[in-house]
Amino acid sequence: MSRRVTLNLGFEGNTRDVTVVIPDDEPTPWQWGERLSVVGKSAPRVDGPLKATGAARYTYDIELPGMLYGAILRSPWPHARIRNIDLSAAEHLAGVRAVLALEDREIRFAGQEVAAVAAISSDLADDALKLIKVDYETMRFVVNMDRAMGDSAPRVFGSGSNVGRTSTSSVGDVPRGLEVAANTIEATYTTPVQTHVCLETHGAVASFNAAGDRLTVWCSTQGVFSVRDDLAVYFSLAPDNVRVLCEFLGGGFGSKFGATPEIIVAARLARAAGVPVKVMLPRGDEHRSTGNRPNSVQKVKLGVDRDGKLTAIDLVQRGSGGIGGGAGSAAPFKSVYRCANIRTEERNIYTNAGPASPMRAPGWPQGCFALELAMDEMARKAGIDRLEFRRRNTDNPVRAAEYEIGARAFGWAEKNSSPKSSGAVKRGVGVASAEWHAVGVSGPEAQVIAHRGGSVEVRVGTQDIGTGTRTILAIVAAEELGLPVDRVKSEIGDTRFLFSVPSGGSLSAPSNTPAVRQAAAHLKDKLFRIAAPILGAEPGDLEAADGSIRMRTNPSRSLAFADVCKRIPGDSISAQGERVPNYEGFRTDQAGCQFAEVEVDTETGIVRVTHVVAVHDAGRIIDPLTARSQVNGGILMGIGFALFEDRRMDPQLGIMVNPTMDDYKLPGPLDVPQIDVTFFEVANGITNTGVMGLGEVAHVASAAAVACAVYDAIGVPVRSLPITPDRVLAALGRA
Repeated sequence: MSRRVTLNLGFEGNTRDVTVVIPDDEPTPWQWGERLSVVGKSAPRVDGPLKATGAARYTYDIELPGMLYGAILRSPWPHARIRNIDLSAAEHLAGVRAVLALEDREIRFAGQEVAAVAAISSDLADDALKLIKVDYETMRFVVNMDRAMGDSAPRVFGSGSNVGRTSTSSVGDVPRGLEVAANTIEATYTTPVQTHVCLETHGAVASFNAAGDRLTVWCSTQGVFSVRDDLAVYFSLAPDNVRVLCEFLGGGFGSKFGATPEIIVAARLARAAGVPVKVMLPRGDEHRSTGNRPNSVQKVKLGVDRDGKLTAIDLVQRGSGGIGGGAGSAAPFKSVYRCANIRTEERNIYTNAGPASPMRAPGWPQGCFALELAMDEMARKAGIDRLEFRRRNTDNPVRAAEYEIGARAFGWAEKNSSPKSSGAVKRGVGVASAEWHAVGVSGPEAQVIAHRGGSVEVRVGTQDIGTGTRTILAIVAAEELGLPVDRVKSEIGDTRFLFSVPSGGSLSAPSNTPAVRQAAAHLKDKLFRIAAPILGAEPGDLEAADGSIRMRTNPSRSLAFADVCKRIPGDSISAQGERVPNYEGFRTDQAGCQFAEVEVDTETGIVRVTHVVAVHDAGRIIDPLTARSQVNGGILMGIGFALFEDRRMDPQLGIMVNPTMDDYKLPGPLDVPQIDVTFFEVANGITNTGVMGLGEVAHVASAAAVACAVYDAIGVPVRSLPITPDRVLAALGRA
């Protein structure tokens, strides 16, 4: 059964009544202006003390009785066939318990898995790898994307072309839009391959039971259920006979979905050895083999009319994810700004390099960098203020309001018009727009349990990838039950709990919080039935608030929540909830913008980001403290993409030459600017919580805003990331 409810949705100064149809047992979605007790108020992370004291157990910390340590032999060659593998010397090394050769006999990148061992220590496992003899037939290879496109280039996949299928999209008439434009620009923008650099490297601990028909895996993953399902298929086990746990995760950013090779290797070694095996990748393997953000070459054409309105957007893009795909960057060009004529063309180019994997807003940071820098170049050519140019070309009322808020907080008018020079150091400011679609999906289920002692437990089969999922789930349950947050404990990261989706694409918060709220509402109804006779009321006359269950019309008639729990017939009482499909709501897109200020030393070429203002819509903000942390992380990752990060391949050897934390440059403490975050709250009504994810949208615009600020500082665009000192000096030389 279902019911119709009319909700007041939108944002300050722009609300409307929207009627939605929701299930009878679904809590009414929170509306605009609804006053809540703990939701929306900053709460420290519930697992903060565990992480601060080192008590939090990551996969790296798992130690089991009799456990062995696994290691993986990787190819030194970027392209080869394996003629023979001799494992005998490794098998006879004292302390080695299992050795196996992996099935793939054609090597397509340096770092590909070849064989694996398990031994009584990690040092001994490394020694055993050195004893494995592999007879390679080396083959021609290519790691340069442009070279890979040539007719004579070595083929990455047999006789097939290195150039993947072209993906095109077109609306309107782009040639006509360019023809009638009062101003046009054409430029090429490039971005590098960026690796994920997870602080906790990929890894797993695997253990089979004595019969070999039940498998337990502790692993560093963004999806415990996707790993479970992959392992069940690989080992021909029933899914219920595979248990996957991830109590804490040290970063994933899109690279830790499913049963990745090291997880399968750990399980295979465990089955062969008959005891648990741990495989944690060394840093070099993490860089070379576990995923990356593809590079891009983006040829952009823009046209505008005399009023500064876009008449045409044209993108021709190519990128390489090594032996993987996913190099597209067209999404921002098709959705951020209003234009009647848009054409995009994208191509994947295959090279003999490690495979790409999704990375925080796949394709968007690359596309946003090119689009926003092109917008800046066009604004200057048309003689229009850069922020005003963006205003004229947006039809999103949320983004338009965010521009105003961000400009005031940043001091755009003053900073944009003040002098750029302080001797050799030039100052510049930039702005860029962000967009994402973190509305979540149906499927997750949650269980909420009230114990006789008065405590509450939330159980969901999701995982906390460092974003504060435990905390926001506890807050949502606490809000529905009228409790302080410290009375609620979140249990996650275990496939023995009810199903949830992987944590990627900013899915966790919008997919799990509605299930938790529904489960808490069902539990509340059960507690009302216990309390009603005592209070001389009907269950429908009661509410949960301020740690009590009380009469709505006479709050003085109440029972403490803990006293109600004491009357639970058994040891505990529980309820389940499900995440139902999204409602129509107010808006299903998600806007944001970021303003950046930089200083550029024109003598050394060094760029320093000094200030960032970020304004973002994430629907209903559950915990501003963890939400702000998400935005800070997205900005810092964007600064790394803008100024430092670049996977470098040796074209002669076909290997990554900077696979260490010494050589692969990341932002450090001294590179962290002042960051001011404002959340633009929107009551969207698409779920019962109205929550949207923040992981992606907080990262999309960051590198672009920095690049636009550098352009403002030195008067010439640096069209290739990272914006290193040599590129700054070269741009100044051209100017």
